[in-house]
Amino acid sequence: MSVRLKEAYGKQVVPSMMKEFKYSNVMQVPKLTKIVLNIGLGEAVRDIKVVDAATRDLTLITGQKPVVTKAKKSIATFKLRAGMPVGCMVTLRGPKMYEFFDRFVNFSIPRIRDFKGMGDRSFDGRGNYTIGIREQIIFPEIEYDKIDKIRGMNITISTSASTDEEAKALLKYLGMPFRS
Repeated sequence: MSVRLKEAYGKQVVPSMMKEFKYSNVMQVPKLTKIVLNIGLGEAVRDIKVVDAATRDLTLITGQKPVVTKAKKSIATFKLRAGMPVGCMVTLRGPKMYEFFDRFVNFSIPRIRDFKGMGDRSFDGRGNYTIGIREQIIFPEIEYDKIDKIRGMNITISTSASTDEEAKALLKYLGMPFRS
């Protein structure tokens, strides 16, 4: 099964990027390497059931079981002990990554309230882009009646681009709506 976005990358994005950045070889064109979704659960210190709900939501969104992240150090101020669950994360690669990116750009981003376009200041200088989502209900897989609490998440899109300009051009060609 081929993914629609991967085909579009090969047929439209690669020639456009080669023309724009004057690459001499097809292998120089940046591509998506991985997408990481992360939910931080500070309230899991008091209620352990929060981890199960967040894990269920991430599983529905990505189609892959998340890893529960645990605290590395004890912090007495936050009543946190080393080894307590403090979040969950999923790393997507390959066809699942392209499938998620396609659904995210075409179905989830338009459902964000008061959306005016993605900011272009969230690049890290090495071609990676991080998006902060305030509520998980923008994903169509989540049923509004079955969630216990609205949670936010971080989505980091890693590319093989060496500069932010190349990464922004790649994401723009793949359909990411940036602010004008």
